[in-house]
Amino acid sequence: MMKETCSLLTLDNINKAAGRLKNVSVRTPLSVNNNLSAVYNSNINFKREDLQRVRSYKIRGAYNKMASLSKENLSKGVVCASAGNHAQGVAFACSAMKTKGTIFMPLPTPGQKLEQVKMFGGTYVDVVLCGDTFDEAKDAALEFCETNEGIFIHPFDDPAIIEGQATVALEILEQSGRPVDYLFLPIGGGGLAAGVCSVFQTLSPKTKIIGAEPSGAASMTRAMEQGRPVHLEKISRFVDGAAVQKVGDLTFAVCQNVLHDVVAIDEGMICETILSLYNKDAVVVEPAGALSVAALEKYKDEIQGKNVVCIISGSNNDITRMEEIKEKALLYAGLKHYFLVKFAQRPGALKSFVIDVLGPNDDITSFEYTKKNSKEKGIAVVGILLKKNDDFKPLLDKMKKYDFFVKYLNNDPSLMHLLT
Repeated sequence: MMKETCSLLTLDNINKAAGRLKNVSVRTPLSVNNNLSAVYNSNINFKREDLQRVRSYKIRGAYNKMASLSKENLSKGVVCASAGNHAQGVAFACSAMKTKGTIFMPLPTPGQKLEQVKMFGGTYVDVVLCGDTFDEAKDAALEFCETNEGIFIHPFDDPAIIEGQATVALEILEQSGRPVDYLFLPIGGGGLAAGVCSVFQTLSPKTKIIGAEPSGAASMTRAMEQGRPVHLEKISRFVDGAAVQKVGDLTFAVCQNVLHDVVAIDEGMICETILSLYNKDAVVVEPAGALSVAALEKYKDEIQGKNVVCIISGSNNDITRMEEIKEKALLYAGLKHYFLVKFAQRPGALKSFVIDVLGPNDDITSFEYTKKNSKEKGIAVVGILLKKNDDFKPLLDKMKKYDFFVKYLNNDPSLMHLLT
């Protein structure tokens, strides 16, 4: 059955999907990024799927799947589960096709994505918040389908979905003026990766395709190690657009022999990339949208002098997350540090800490202290921002020298969870 399903992913079917999407999806630009090209001594191009009508490539698969359904099936109403981007694609298609849709989304879904779904779907879509993860929302959606005889629109593990996403690859090959040596793309459930692999395997088999996924939800990495999709019991939801506990059976079957490599990216590196893209190129991306660019660093030696494409998958980022993103980036760069610090309960103790311990470029960013008269020393939680990470050791040495040091907190995940 799996081989039969894989055989459906032909160039003919992918070209038919492109025809269905002709007046729906945007032919997004493939543009050179001069900053990164200089950094990596290569030709780095961005495929800007963040500029789609729903600000992600997901409109391609969702619309193609729904457009391939019969009127009878559409009349039953469609159901989907999504952490945000697939939901927006389905909502857009529901409104365009005047079809009733019920969309299940995890409770921690960013507010921006939730509002966008409601905006695109209008009166045609009902949103149900359920579960802590995509997989829990999916289970609820499937149960709803069974009870109400709705048609489930899978976010990635469906031939029509994959064929829709594959149209990204057709455009890349049409737009690139030279052969693509390396292509970097994000992986969540694997729909985009499977679609791109299906096209490049036939039309550009020498291209090395590198998948990038968050280290806290590395489901494709685990599947590659085990030789089959594996359910991850616990994942981080930070990279919500790629936080999937298990990749698809079909997507894995396509990817396992075509993907050159899958790399897991630390959340801090993803956050650094988000801020860098915004500050240097005025490109706004969501965490999943930064994965392909963040992965370049792991291939910095191999891609020198090469023609490289990064798929920027989406830009549905909630502005309220920016402080968290900045914090994670600073921690990852070794510039933000938290300590338990003891202060003698006497006048001038804080002044001594500032003068004797802090370097000229060090800055206190947070300070929590409760004075207790029954004790000679009080403990404070202090956050310090450094100018460069080489300043850390002198800071730590002076804390110990002047008897302020109690504990370094950055290496304690349970405590850091309360602070960041």
